[in-house]
This record gives sequence, structure tokens and C-alpha cells, in this order.
Amino acid sequence: MVGIIMGSQSDLRVMTDAAKVLEELEIPFELTVVSAHRTPHRMVEYAESARGRGIQVIIAGAGGAAHLPGMVASLTTLPVIGVPIKSSNSIDGWDSVLSILQMPGGVPVATVALDGAKNAGILSAQVLGASNDEIAERLAQYKENLKTKVLKSVADIAENGWK
Repeated sequence: MVGIIMGSQSDLRVMTDAAKVLEELEIPFELTVVSAHRTPHRMVEYAESARGRGIQVIIAGAGGAAHLPGMVASLTTLPVIGVPIKSSNSIDGWDSVLSILQMPGGVPVATVALDGAKNAGILSAQVLGASNDEIAERLAQYKENLKTKVLKSVADIAENGWK
């Protein structure tokens, strides 16, 4: 249901967070490398064939110039979630953030925080959950677990203090 793509294998360190969330929520996904600059024909083929292969949301992570999410969004009608990645050739991540965030009108890319692949996974699940009650229920439980974790930390601090 979800395609997770990234500009290079070095981005895997960040993008696995999206895969982990989707796995936890029992949402099928595929994960691969698709470089906008080094394999542009592969990128076009991936974007144009995604819907026909059952993909409903694409998560695209990229660092540096970070053209992958926007270029994929220009080639498909599927929702694309961009993950800016602070890479070795990055200007402290800002180049990636702005490359993904500042899309022209007509080519939207939902953008999460720098290295925010976990939120991209959750957001893709929310998109799918809007029309799938089973996914929506698993998301509700996921969020309830987040609440429980915070309340446990409140109780731990109240009982043990901050040290």
C-alpha cells in the first residue's frame, strides 16, 4: 500500500523509521532506492507505475538538493510525503527542507520534519486510515499507546523525581 523510496542507500538510516511504523501498524509497504539525479528513468517508471502496483501513498526521502519527492509528485496523482534528510552533502539540512517544502502550486508534497521518516509513516497510515477502518483502529491504538507512555513518565517523575 505504501511505497518508501529514497535518493540513496545512505538515506536508509532515516527511512527505516517509516518502515518500522508501517510494520507495527501492519500496513504493507515496499522500500527501494530511486535517485532523481542518478536514475531519472527509474524514477519516472516508479512514479508512473506505482498506482497500478497497488501503491496508495508514496514516502520519498532525499538529502541535499532533494528533488525526488517533488519530481515523483509531478508524475503521479498519489499523495507524496517528503522526508528531508540531513545528508553528508547537505547545508545543515536546510537545502533538503526547502527543496521539498517549497513546491510550486499544483504539485503538492506533504513535508515532515528533517529526518522525520517516523512521522511520514504515521501520516501515510492516517491517509490510508481515512478510508480503511482497520487501519484507523490500529492508528487509534497506536496513539493511545503514546498517551499511556507519556502518563507513565508523569507518574515516574512524580514518584522518583527528576534525578
